[in-house]
Amino acid sequence: MKEILLLKDGEIVLKGLNRRQFEDVLIRNIKYALKGLGGFQIKSAQSTIYIVPQSEDVDLDEAVDRISRVFGLVSFSRAAMCPEKTLDSVLATAPVYLEKMLCAAKTFKVEAKRSDKQFPYKSPEICREAGGALLAKYPHLKVDVHHPDVTVYVEIRDFGAYVHADPIRGAGGIPVGTGGRAVILISGGIDSPVAAYMMAKRGVKLTAVHFASPPYTSQRAEEKVVRLLQKVSRYAGPMRLYTVPFTKMQEKLRDDCPEELFTIIMRRLMMQISEKIAKQRECGALITGESLGQVASQTIGALGCTDEATDMVVFRPLIGMDKQEIINLAYKIDTYDISIEPYEDCCTVFTPRHPHTKPILKFVKSAQEQADFEPLIEEAMEHLKITYIE
Repeated sequence: MKEILLLKDGEIVLKGLNRRQFEDVLIRNIKYALKGLGGFQIKSAQSTIYIVPQSEDVDLDEAVDRISRVFGLVSFSRAAMCPEKTLDSVLATAPVYLEKMLCAAKTFKVEAKRSDKQFPYKSPEICREAGGALLAKYPHLKVDVHHPDVTVYVEIRDFGAYVHADPIRGAGGIPVGTGGRAVILISGGIDSPVAAYMMAKRGVKLTAVHFASPPYTSQRAEEKVVRLLQKVSRYAGPMRLYTVPFTKMQEKLRDDCPEELFTIIMRRLMMQISEKIAKQRECGALITGESLGQVASQTIGALGCTDEATDMVVFRPLIGMDKQEIINLAYKIDTYDISIEPYEDCCTVFTPRHPHTKPILKFVKSAQEQADFEPLIEEAMEHLKITYIE
């Protein structure tokens, strides 16, 4: 029995004249997700993408798992393609293909969709005939049109007739690559990988920037960031990671700046360096994992001082979320266990004892200008380390 995947477009169906562009990017992302699993024929029609394996040794379970993480899909189904586009073929295929589910169920119903209007039976007739065939095969079942254990779907489409059970929920969002490019400031903590995931869901193609301060931070901390981004890339696609040597700047902060302003000035330096990388990569925004009020550097006043350091838009997708909501998403994308590994990032180096929660911008700028970090910023830009994440 030939199995295929039927994928349903999400909100890109609302894109009007631009819809085709979004679908092209979505299909490209699907091809990337399925890379290495074997040959597939992929085609689009009637708000549905058809993925047809070209050999019997294709791992369809793995294909389903990967497709579940492709943004732009509202749902998808693993379906049996009937040998012929006839009612008899549907009635023969459904009881066999769905045997395991139907044997375990007590109630069911049938829903039919007939997009091929040349098919000689209308949807209510298909439902009636298919329901009768299933009851004859599985007499323990009862019909429940309101709350069935299993819903059997019959789809009569231009390319054939298909049978499947309840659709699998897709990742939602819009295809990565349709929402522009942005730089994500990535630490080894819980928040920034979740922020990266959320912006990728809105179609943003990511470039990652990480700040390393050896010997205060270890090589394992950098490796931790790579592993976090590998988890994120399952949703966001391939990306570049720029690792910035930050030790000299943090030591200068310690030596030449007021202790209570360490964190604010450090965040401003990170924004300025990230902006330079973003412009090199033709990115239009910066992304951080900050949540309002979570720590001293994330008060309204502190965020205002941080944002003043860059001319770019700064996205903070976690800004209104509490910690448990962020943790729940970290579990969902499988980054939490890596994030809590005890390898510290540079944000914990030289942490002030009493950081300002209401910093005054003119004093912050004055302290930063007097220290003169520009030569160190240029030096750091000349020694960026680039890692390709897939």
